[in-house]
Amino acid sequence: MKITANMVEVHLFRENDEGIEFLLLKRSPGELYPSIWQMVTGKIKDGEKAYETALREINEETGQRPLRLWTVPNVNSFYSDRDDSIVLIPVFAAMLDADAVIKLSEEHCDFKWISPVEARQMLAWEGQRKSLKIIEDYFMNKNHFFDLLEIKFRK
Repeated sequence: MKITANMVEVHLFRENDEGIEFLLLKRSPGELYPSIWQMVTGKIKDGEKAYETALREINEETGQRPLRLWTVPNVNSFYSDRDDSIVLIPVFAAMLDADAVIKLSEEHCDFKWISPVEARQMLAWEGQRKSLKIIEDYFMNKNHFFDLLEIKFRK
């Protein structure tokens, strides 16, 4: 069995008067895992760094470029029966402008800005909920027992 790291997970959020809201995207009917709600995800292209994939996928799936991007101290994983491998997924948090206009790709058919509590209830996998909770703790609860590493990129 092999271990690969060829995907990213990006939790998009915006700040508001109550704290933060997360953006969840609903997968289109013809896609793998149709109708589930998820964050931005995508495959890393050859020669691409994981954070570059995160920026590209944000743009492809929402039409946006984030204001800021951080690594999250959590790596998600799953087993792929297609090639008998364990897939490791680096996790990122990205802040969008509060007035960002979301333009969905064909991969998704709907989106929602929702509270962290609602988002955790809608996500399918425990690892995704854990990542979201880490981000919520950091930005809303000011739980700075660790510092998220901000990635500097050209806007």
